[in-house]
Amino acid sequence: MGDDRDAGTALLLAAAPAGKGCLIDAASVLAALAVVSPSTLTGTAAATVIELADPLDPQTVLTRIRAAAATPGPLSLYIAGQLHLDHKQRLVHLALARTTPATVRYTGLPWHWLAGELKLRRPGTTTVVVDLVADTEAWQRLRSEGIALGYGTRLYGRVTPPPPRRTVTSPAYLAACASIWRSGARPPLAQLHEQAAARAGADDALLLAVDTPPVHTTPPAGTEPVSHERTPAPPGWSPGAPEAPVPEDDPHPAILAAARAGRHAEAATLAGLWESAAHRTHGPGSAEAIHWLEVRADLARLAQDAARSCALWMAAAEARLAGGQAPDHEDVEAAVDRAHHQWEQLHDPAQAHSLAPALIALRGHVPGRRQGARQAIERRIETLRPHPEALGHGSHGHH
Repeated sequence: MGDDRDAGTALLLAAAPAGKGCLIDAASVLAALAVVSPSTLTGTAAATVIELADPLDPQTVLTRIRAAAATPGPLSLYIAGQLHLDHKQRLVHLALARTTPATVRYTGLPWHWLAGELKLRRPGTTTVVVDLVADTEAWQRLRSEGIALGYGTRLYGRVTPPPPRRTVTSPAYLAACASIWRSGARPPLAQLHEQAAARAGADDALLLAVDTPPVHTTPPAGTEPVSHERTPAPPGWSPGAPEAPVPEDDPHPAILAAARAGRHAEAATLAGLWESAAHRTHGPGSAEAIHWLEVRADLARLAQDAARSCALWMAAAEARLAGGQAPDHEDVEAAVDRAHHQWEQLHDPAQAHSLAPALIALRGHVPGRRQGARQAIERRIETLRPHPEALGHGSHGHH
């Protein structure tokens, strides 16, 4: 897990709401991890262990994570807990002791805070091992989108769906890791993950095994046009094509194989990792970053998450326009056409209404080759169940 000459740091974070909102007895695993030697937890000869059991305040947790992330040596985080989406921004949060579904935005730790602290570290020096349970809304999101921490951070572990009502699960995956270590075995992380996942059971769990790309490797651009024909998917990405031999550092085949095998969250997580790398290396508006955004949009389509696919294709179109591509550029038109097509697959009126204003506004800029595309959206909205707040009066600024 790092250079043995560097002192390592392990942060053990176990958190769950007190009372009836509790889905996992997170703190129960701390006793098992506490008897594992610190050097085993960090993979270094010298190690410091920090323990946070059922913390109350997200700012306090952030401060401890920030301090741990500032250490130069290898960092290992072990996290047991439960995930929720906040109702306003729909962002993933780790619940803390005072968290309720209504207060998660203020009392939980936003997952992107964790990702933000870790992305500043040297790639390959950070390992995160998680044993998490998701509530119903968070589980639906994670199944299609996955969960990532960004380029250069190893992420292993599992997320399980919500347990039956009035049932509290246990962090069996992390307990299995501790048990394997206590037996004297020191398998490599990928092997430990496989053994712990098998012992923990739960066939319906989302298993996470994202290792770091080699530090010297940057994501392939994948955006050079190979022909002037419009292709049905982002450059470098062809779900319908036979797999061809590719260089080992091209991640597309592994991502596509995961999606084809139904491991949609794993595929989305990997694509998110490469998108983060493109942001760091080339900038958020770069061709490389937009390429990975479009790969994620197509992965959402393959996962049959039309709402997410529509939103991502719109984001890709807006990024291309912001980067100076013309509204009639074929890649801009293709992105808007795909967003429109995914929107037409939506059968949930609330989802269709929520995405319609942005799509109508985008069609105002990018009418495309299809006559009356914008009017078609407005007509379809009329046929869906009335939803007076969603559309307002036109397609200009809504808050």
